[in-house]
Amino acid sequence: HVQLVESGGASVQTGGSLRLSCVASGYVQSTRSRRCMAWFRQAAGMEREGVAVIHTGADTTEYIDSVKGRFTISQDNAKDSVYLQMNGLKPEDAGLYYCASHLDHGAGCRLLRSRYANWGQGTQVTVS
Repeated sequence: HVQLVESGGASVQTGGSLRLSCVASGYVQSTRSRRCMAWFRQAAGMEREGVAVIHTGADTTEYIDSVKGRFTISQDNAKDSVYLQMNGLKPEDAGLYYCASHLDHGAGCRLLRSRYANWGQGTQVTVS
């Protein structure tokens, strides 16, 4: 049973920075190099959207256009953790940020919500 626990959400001013963390547990260790770990966000009244994803084996990443150059996703495999460094925050970045994951069975990692089997409870980011 995979569990994802996020932390790091807070209220910041426009232009500020935050670092979100997600710790995964319950995965079989042999899958460490073939997971897709992603961050999604959902603003009030909006659809949940994928923000960034990282392949834990290839260390490749993908971002939505609106955060490129401002957000960085990274991982620490030894800690089964993934991070989202967010710089230059804008009010439109506010929302509930979710960590999500699935195993890569050969199709690679994409920011498609339907692919993700495991979800955390979310951490709130407020930008004013």
